Amino acid sequence: MAGNPFRRRRPQRLRRVLMGAAGLAALAALVVPVLGPRLVADRLNPVIAAQPWHVSAEAQALHKRLAIADLHADALLWDRDLSHERPEGHVDLPRLDRGNVAVQVFSTVTRSPRGQNYAANPADAADNITPLVIGQLRPVQSWFSLKERALDQAARLRALAEADSGRLRLVRTRADLDAVLADRRAGKRTVAALLGMEGAHPLQGQLSNLAVMEAAGFRLVGLTHFFDNELGGSLHGTSQQGLTAFGRAVVGELVARHMVIDLAHASPAMVRDVLAIPDARPIISHTGIRSACDTPRNLPDDLVRQVAAQGGIIGIGFWSDVTCEGTPAGIARMIRAAIDLAGEDAVALGSDWDGSVGVPFDAAGLPALTQALLDQGLTEAQIAKVMGGNTIRYLRAVLPQG
Repeated sequence: MAGNPFRRRRPQRLRRVLMGAAGLAALAALVVPVLGPRLVADRLNPVIAAQPWHVSAEAQALHKRLAIADLHADALLWDRDLSHERPEGHVDLPRLDRGNVAVQVFSTVTRSPRGQNYAANPADAADNITPLVIGQLRPVQSWFSLKERALDQAARLRALAEADSGRLRLVRTRADLDAVLADRRAGKRTVAALLGMEGAHPLQGQLSNLAVMEAAGFRLVGLTHFFDNELGGSLHGTSQQGLTAFGRAVVGELVARHMVIDLAHASPAMVRDVLAIPDARPIISHTGIRSACDTPRNLPDDLVRQVAAQGGIIGIGFWSDVTCEGTPAGIARMIRAAIDLAGEDAVALGSDWDGSVGVPFDAAGLPALTQALLDQGLTEAQIAKVMGGNTIRYLRAVLPQG
Protein backbone atom coordinates (compact mmCIF):
# COMPACT_ATOMS: atom_id res chain seq x y z
CA MET A 1 0.00 0.00 0.00
CA ALA A 2 1.35 3.37 -1.00
CA GLY A 3 2.26 5.71 1.88
CA ASN A 4 0.61 9.07 2.48
CA PRO A 5 2.62 11.64 0.41
CA PHE A 6 1.92 14.33 3.01
CA ARG A 7 3.88 12.30 5.58
CA ARG A 8 6.95 12.50 3.37
CA ARG A 9 6.56 16.26 2.82
CA ARG A 10 6.11 17.17 6.51
CA PRO A 11 9.78 16.69 7.48
CA GLN A 12 10.83 18.67 4.41
CA ARG A 13 8.45 21.48 5.32
CA LEU A 14 9.68 21.43 8.91
CA ARG A 15 13.27 21.65 7.73
CA ARG A 16 12.40 24.60 5.49
CA VAL A 17 10.61 26.34 8.36
CA LEU A 18 13.55 25.78 10.70
CA MET A 19 16.02 26.94 8.07
CA GLY A 20 13.92 30.04 7.45
CA ALA A 21 13.75 30.78 11.18
CA ALA A 22 17.50 30.35 11.47
CA GLY A 23 17.99 32.69 8.55
CA LEU A 24 15.75 35.32 10.13
CA ALA A 25 17.62 34.99 13.41
CA ALA A 26 20.94 35.41 11.63
CA LEU A 27 19.57 38.41 9.73
CA ALA A 28 18.31 39.93 12.98
CA ALA A 29 21.73 39.40 14.54
CA LEU A 30 23.19 41.48 11.72
CA VAL A 31 20.45 44.07 11.35
CA VAL A 32 19.73 44.88 15.02
CA PRO A 33 23.25 46.06 15.86
CA VAL A 34 23.53 48.01 12.62
CA LEU A 35 20.08 49.57 12.23
CA GLY A 36 18.50 49.16 15.68
CA PRO A 37 20.44 51.87 17.51
CA ARG A 38 20.06 54.25 14.59
CA LEU A 39 16.31 53.73 14.36
CA VAL A 40 15.84 54.14 18.13
CA ALA A 41 18.17 57.15 18.31
CA ASP A 42 16.39 58.79 15.37
CA ARG A 43 13.08 58.46 17.20
CA LEU A 44 14.23 59.36 20.73
CA ASN A 45 16.94 61.94 19.96
CA PRO A 46 15.67 64.21 17.20
CA VAL A 47 16.89 67.65 16.24
CA ILE A 48 13.56 69.41 16.18
CA ALA A 49 14.53 72.44 14.06
CA ALA A 50 13.30 72.25 10.48
CA GLN A 51 16.31 74.22 9.22
CA PRO A 52 19.54 75.73 10.58
CA TRP A 53 19.16 78.72 12.86
CA HIS A 54 20.45 82.09 11.67
CA VAL A 55 23.89 82.96 13.09
CA SER A 56 25.45 86.34 12.38
CA ALA A 57 29.07 86.87 11.45
CA GLU A 58 29.58 88.53 14.86
CA ALA A 59 28.24 85.47 16.70
CA GLN A 60 30.31 83.10 14.55
CA ALA A 61 33.48 85.05 15.30
CA LEU A 62 32.74 85.12 19.03
CA HIS A 63 31.90 81.41 19.04
CA LYS A 64 35.30 80.55 17.57
CA ARG A 65 37.03 82.40 20.42
CA LEU A 66 35.19 80.51 23.18
CA ALA A 67 36.34 77.53 25.22
CA ILE A 68 33.07 75.58 25.29
CA ALA A 69 32.18 72.93 27.86
CA ASP A 70 29.06 70.82 28.23
CA LEU A 71 28.21 68.89 31.39
CA HIS A 72 25.98 66.11 30.09
CA ALA A 73 25.63 63.89 27.01
CA ASP A 74 24.38 60.29 26.86
CA ALA A 75 25.94 59.33 23.53
CA LEU A 76 27.65 56.22 24.98
CA LEU A 77 24.27 54.56 25.43
CA TRP A 78 23.65 54.16 21.72
CA ASP A 79 26.53 51.93 20.64
CA ARG A 80 27.48 53.95 17.59
CA ASP A 81 30.94 54.85 16.33
CA LEU A 82 31.48 58.37 17.64
CA SER A 83 34.61 58.84 15.56
CA HIS A 84 32.48 59.38 12.44
CA GLU A 85 29.62 61.78 11.83
CA ARG A 86 26.27 60.03 11.77
CA PRO A 87 22.84 61.28 10.71
CA GLU A 88 21.20 60.22 13.98
CA GLY A 89 21.55 61.61 17.47
CA HIS A 90 23.35 64.72 18.64
CA VAL A 91 27.01 63.98 19.40
CA ASP A 92 30.06 62.56 17.65
CA LEU A 93 33.63 63.81 17.27
CA PRO A 94 33.11 65.64 13.97
CA ARG A 95 30.08 67.48 15.31
CA LEU A 96 31.82 68.34 18.59
CA ASP A 97 34.66 69.80 16.52
CA ARG A 98 32.33 71.81 14.30
CA GLY A 99 30.62 73.14 17.42
CA ASN A 100 34.02 74.14 18.87
CA VAL A 101 33.47 72.05 22.02
CA ALA A 102 36.57 71.84 24.22
CA VAL A 103 35.19 69.82 27.14
CA GLN A 104 32.40 67.21 27.02
CA VAL A 105 31.08 65.08 29.87
CA PHE A 106 29.91 61.68 28.61
CA SER A 107 27.48 60.06 31.03
CA THR A 108 26.71 56.34 31.28
CA VAL A 109 23.02 55.44 31.45
CA THR A 110 22.45 51.97 32.87
CA ARG A 111 18.82 51.80 33.94
CA SER A 112 15.61 53.62 33.07
CA PRO A 113 12.18 52.63 34.48
CA ARG A 114 9.39 51.53 32.18
CA GLY A 115 6.81 54.29 32.02
CA GLN A 116 9.46 56.86 32.95
CA ASN A 117 8.01 60.17 34.09
CA TYR A 118 8.97 63.23 36.12
CA ALA A 119 6.49 62.60 38.96
CA ALA A 120 6.95 59.16 40.56
CA ASN A 121 8.72 56.04 39.29
CA PRO A 122 8.75 52.86 41.40
CA ALA A 123 12.21 51.47 42.03
CA ASP A 124 11.09 47.98 40.98
CA ALA A 125 9.70 49.04 37.59
CA ALA A 126 10.82 47.06 34.55
CA ASP A 127 13.97 48.43 32.91
CA ASN A 128 14.06 50.09 29.47
CA ILE A 129 17.84 49.81 29.03
CA THR A 130 18.17 46.01 29.30
CA PRO A 131 16.42 45.30 25.96
CA LEU A 132 18.56 47.98 24.29
CA VAL A 133 21.78 46.48 25.67
CA ILE A 134 20.79 42.98 24.55
CA GLY A 135 19.55 44.21 21.16
CA GLN A 136 22.86 45.96 20.56
CA LEU A 137 24.66 42.70 21.36
CA ARG A 138 26.77 44.29 24.06
CA PRO A 139 28.98 41.90 26.10
CA VAL A 140 26.88 39.27 27.87
CA GLN A 141 28.14 40.26 31.30
CA SER A 142 26.54 43.68 30.80
CA TRP A 143 23.08 42.30 30.05
CA PHE A 144 21.96 41.93 33.65
CA SER A 145 24.64 43.74 35.68
CA LEU A 146 24.41 47.51 36.05
CA LYS A 147 28.03 47.63 37.17
CA GLU A 148 29.21 45.80 34.05
CA ARG A 149 26.93 47.94 31.91
CA ALA A 150 28.59 51.12 33.20
CA LEU A 151 32.06 49.62 32.78
CA ASP A 152 31.25 48.58 29.19
CA GLN A 153 30.25 52.13 28.25
CA ALA A 154 33.36 53.46 30.00
CA ALA A 155 35.52 51.02 28.03
CA ARG A 156 34.06 52.31 24.77
CA LEU A 157 34.99 55.89 25.64
CA ARG A 158 38.51 54.85 26.64
CA ALA A 159 38.88 52.89 23.40
CA LEU A 160 37.77 55.92 21.38
CA ALA A 161 40.30 58.13 23.17
CA GLU A 162 43.09 55.60 22.71
CA ALA A 163 42.33 55.14 19.01
CA ASP A 164 42.01 58.88 18.27
CA SER A 165 43.90 60.81 20.96
CA GLY A 166 44.38 63.72 18.59
CA ARG A 167 40.64 64.39 18.63
CA LEU A 168 39.57 63.06 22.06
CA ARG A 169 41.45 62.63 25.32
CA LEU A 170 40.04 61.14 28.52
CA VAL A 171 40.54 63.55 31.41
CA ARG A 172 41.13 62.12 34.88
CA THR A 173 43.03 64.98 36.57
CA ARG A 174 43.46 68.74 36.54
CA ALA A 175 46.78 68.24 34.75
CA ASP A 176 45.02 66.26 32.01
CA LEU A 177 42.49 69.05 31.53
CA ASP A 178 45.15 71.75 31.46
CA ALA A 179 47.13 69.80 28.87
CA VAL A 180 44.15 69.56 26.50
CA LEU A 181 43.31 73.23 26.92
CA ALA A 182 46.95 74.18 26.26
CA ASP A 183 46.91 72.07 23.10
CA ARG A 184 43.74 73.80 21.94
CA ARG A 185 45.28 77.21 22.50
CA ALA A 186 48.17 76.00 20.32
CA GLY A 187 45.74 75.19 17.52
CA LYS A 188 44.94 71.52 18.11
CA ARG A 189 41.31 70.37 18.02
CA THR A 190 41.34 67.84 20.85
CA VAL A 191 38.22 67.45 23.02
CA ALA A 192 38.65 66.81 26.75
CA ALA A 193 36.26 63.99 27.67
CA LEU A 194 35.12 63.35 31.24
CA LEU A 195 33.30 60.19 32.20
CA GLY A 196 30.15 60.51 34.29
CA MET A 197 27.64 58.12 35.84
CA GLU A 198 23.90 58.81 35.50
CA GLY A 199 22.80 57.48 38.87
CA ALA A 200 25.09 55.56 41.24
CA HIS A 201 23.12 52.31 41.13
CA PRO A 202 26.03 50.59 39.24
CA LEU A 203 27.81 50.61 42.60
CA GLN A 204 25.28 47.89 43.51
CA GLY A 205 25.29 48.94 47.15
CA GLN A 206 29.02 48.24 47.59
CA LEU A 207 31.31 51.12 48.51
CA SER A 208 34.29 49.17 47.15
CA ASN A 209 32.83 49.48 43.65
CA LEU A 210 33.49 53.22 43.71
CA ALA A 211 37.22 52.52 43.50
CA VAL A 212 36.53 50.22 40.54
CA MET A 213 34.63 52.99 38.78
CA GLU A 214 37.30 55.55 39.56
CA ALA A 215 39.96 53.27 38.10
CA ALA A 216 37.80 52.88 34.96
CA GLY A 217 37.95 56.65 34.46
CA PHE A 218 34.78 57.92 36.14
CA ARG A 219 35.16 61.41 37.58
CA LEU A 220 31.53 62.55 37.89
CA VAL A 221 28.79 60.65 39.72
CA GLY A 222 25.10 61.49 39.60
CA LEU A 223 23.70 60.07 42.82
CA THR A 224 20.29 59.09 41.46
CA HIS A 225 18.45 58.91 38.15
CA PHE A 226 14.71 58.42 37.63
CA PHE A 227 14.13 56.10 40.61
CA ASP A 228 15.18 55.73 44.23
CA ASN A 229 18.33 53.69 44.70
CA GLU A 230 20.66 52.54 47.47
CA LEU A 231 21.90 56.10 48.02
CA GLY A 232 18.51 57.67 48.63
CA GLY A 233 15.60 59.39 46.97
CA SER A 234 15.25 60.52 43.37
CA LEU A 235 13.52 63.73 42.35
CA HIS A 236 11.29 61.41 40.32
CA GLY A 237 11.04 58.52 42.79
CA THR A 238 8.38 57.52 45.29
CA SER A 239 10.10 58.03 48.66
CA GLN A 240 11.47 61.59 48.35
CA GLN A 241 13.89 60.62 51.11
CA GLY A 242 17.31 62.07 51.71
CA LEU A 243 20.63 60.24 51.79
CA THR A 244 20.75 56.76 53.23
CA ALA A 245 23.68 55.68 55.38
CA PHE A 246 25.21 54.18 52.22
CA GLY A 247 24.58 57.42 50.35
CA ARG A 248 26.40 59.41 53.02
CA ALA A 249 29.34 57.03 52.80
CA VAL A 250 29.45 57.40 48.99
CA VAL A 251 29.32 61.21 49.13
CA GLY A 252 32.11 61.21 51.71
CA GLU A 253 34.23 59.05 49.41
CA LEU A 254 33.47 61.24 46.40
CA VAL A 255 34.70 64.28 48.31
CA ALA A 256 37.83 62.45 49.45
CA ARG A 257 38.57 61.19 45.92
CA HIS A 258 38.03 64.64 44.31
CA MET A 259 35.16 63.36 42.19
CA VAL A 260 32.26 65.54 41.05
CA ILE A 261 28.92 65.07 42.83
CA ASP A 262 25.94 65.60 40.52
CA LEU A 263 22.47 66.30 41.95
CA ALA A 264 20.59 66.61 38.64
CA HIS A 265 18.03 63.93 39.59
CA ALA A 266 18.26 64.13 43.40
CA SER A 267 15.25 64.66 45.66
CA PRO A 268 15.13 67.98 47.55
CA ALA A 269 15.86 66.11 50.79
CA MET A 270 18.95 64.52 49.22
CA VAL A 271 20.14 67.90 47.95
CA ARG A 272 19.89 69.35 51.46
CA ASP A 273 21.69 66.35 52.96
CA VAL A 274 24.57 66.61 50.47
CA LEU A 275 24.92 70.36 51.04
CA ALA A 276 25.29 69.67 54.78
CA ILE A 277 28.32 67.40 54.26
CA PRO A 278 31.64 69.20 54.88
CA ASP A 279 33.61 70.08 51.73
CA ALA A 280 30.87 68.84 49.38
CA ARG A 281 30.69 71.06 46.31
CA PRO A 282 27.97 69.48 44.16
CA ILE A 283 26.70 70.51 40.75
CA ILE A 284 23.38 70.18 38.94
CA SER A 285 24.55 69.02 35.53
CA HIS A 286 21.39 69.40 33.44
CA THR A 287 18.33 71.27 34.59
CA GLY A 288 16.24 74.41 34.28
CA ILE A 289 15.06 77.07 36.73
CA ARG A 290 11.71 76.32 38.37
CA SER A 291 10.55 79.97 38.57
CA ALA A 292 11.19 80.36 34.83
CA CYS A 293 9.76 76.96 33.81
CA ASP A 294 7.44 75.46 36.42
CA THR A 295 7.95 71.74 35.91
CA PRO A 296 8.70 68.93 38.38
CA ARG A 297 11.90 68.19 36.44
CA ASN A 298 13.41 71.41 37.80
CA LEU A 299 14.50 71.66 41.45
CA PRO A 300 13.08 74.49 43.60
CA ASP A 301 14.90 77.79 43.20
CA ASP A 302 16.16 77.96 46.79
CA LEU A 303 18.06 74.67 46.39
CA VAL A 304 19.60 75.78 43.09
CA ARG A 305 20.75 78.98 44.77
CA GLN A 306 22.25 77.00 47.67
CA VAL A 307 24.19 74.71 45.29
CA ALA A 308 25.65 77.78 43.61
CA ALA A 309 26.44 79.43 46.96
CA GLN A 310 28.43 76.35 47.96
CA GLY A 311 30.65 76.69 44.87
CA GLY A 312 28.71 74.43 42.53
CA ILE A 313 27.58 75.15 38.98
CA ILE A 314 24.21 74.80 37.28
CA GLY A 315 24.09 73.25 33.80
CA ILE A 316 21.13 74.48 31.78
CA GLY A 317 19.53 71.82 29.58
CA PHE A 318 18.53 72.24 25.97
CA TRP A 319 15.18 70.42 25.86
CA SER A 320 11.73 71.92 26.34
CA ASP A 321 10.85 69.98 29.53
CA VAL A 322 13.36 72.15 31.42
CA THR A 323 13.23 75.36 29.36
CA CYS A 324 9.50 75.39 28.46
CA GLU A 325 10.56 76.42 24.95
CA GLY A 326 12.63 74.24 22.63
CA THR A 327 14.50 76.96 20.76
CA PRO A 328 17.90 78.65 21.14
CA ALA A 329 16.04 81.73 22.39
CA GLY A 330 14.28 79.62 25.01
CA ILE A 331 17.59 78.19 26.25
CA ALA A 332 19.11 81.68 26.34
CA ARG A 333 16.18 82.99 28.38
CA MET A 334 16.65 80.11 30.82
CA ILE A 335 20.35 80.94 31.08
CA ARG A 336 19.41 84.54 31.82
CA ALA A 337 17.02 83.32 34.55
CA ALA A 338 19.79 81.17 36.03
CA ILE A 339 22.18 84.13 36.07
CA ASP A 340 19.55 86.26 37.81
CA LEU A 341 19.02 83.51 40.39
CA ALA A 342 22.50 82.13 41.01
CA GLY A 343 24.95 84.61 39.50
CA GLU A 344 26.93 84.62 36.26
CA ASP A 345 29.78 82.60 37.80
CA ALA A 346 27.53 79.62 38.54
CA VAL A 347 25.79 79.00 35.18
CA ALA A 348 26.96 76.45 32.61
CA LEU A 349 25.72 74.25 29.75
CA GLY A 350 24.11 70.86 30.40
CA SER A 351 22.62 69.89 27.06
CA ASP A 352 21.44 66.32 27.75
CA TRP A 353 22.37 65.51 24.14
CA ASP A 354 21.42 61.94 23.16
CA GLY A 355 19.45 61.64 26.39
CA SER A 356 16.16 60.59 24.74
CA VAL A 357 15.18 64.24 24.26
CA GLY A 358 14.49 66.47 21.30
CA VAL A 359 16.73 69.54 21.08
CA PRO A 360 16.84 72.53 18.71
CA PHE A 361 20.41 71.82 17.57
CA ASP A 362 23.06 69.15 17.83
CA ALA A 363 26.69 69.68 18.90
CA ALA A 364 27.56 71.22 15.53
CA GLY A 365 24.76 73.75 15.92
CA LEU A 366 26.06 75.40 19.09
CA PRO A 367 26.75 78.76 17.37
CA ALA A 368 22.98 79.25 17.42
CA LEU A 369 23.14 79.46 21.21
CA THR A 370 25.94 82.03 21.09
CA GLN A 371 23.70 84.09 18.79
CA ALA A 372 20.74 83.71 21.16
CA LEU A 373 22.84 84.80 24.15
CA LEU A 374 23.95 87.90 22.26
CA ASP A 375 20.30 88.56 21.39
CA GLN A 376 19.46 88.19 25.10
CA GLY A 377 21.88 91.02 25.88
CA LEU A 378 24.64 89.06 27.59
CA THR A 379 28.12 90.53 27.34
CA GLU A 380 30.98 88.65 25.71
CA ALA A 381 32.49 88.05 29.16
CA GLN A 382 29.22 86.57 30.45
CA ILE A 383 28.86 84.37 27.37
CA ALA A 384 32.43 83.10 27.78
CA LYS A 385 31.66 82.12 31.39
CA VAL A 386 28.38 80.34 30.61
CA MET A 387 29.57 78.58 27.47
CA GLY A 388 32.54 76.97 29.22
CA GLY A 389 34.58 79.20 31.47
CA ASN A 390 32.61 78.40 34.62
CA THR A 391 32.75 74.65 34.02
CA ILE A 392 36.48 74.70 33.32
CA ARG A 393 37.14 76.78 36.45
CA TYR A 394 35.03 74.39 38.55
CA LEU A 395 36.74 71.26 37.20
CA ARG A 396 40.19 72.74 37.81
CA ALA A 397 39.18 73.34 41.43
CA VAL A 398 37.58 69.93 42.09
CA LEU A 399 39.53 67.35 40.09
CA PRO A 400 42.67 65.80 41.61
CA GLN A 401 45.88 67.57 40.69
CA GLY A 402 47.36 64.59 38.85
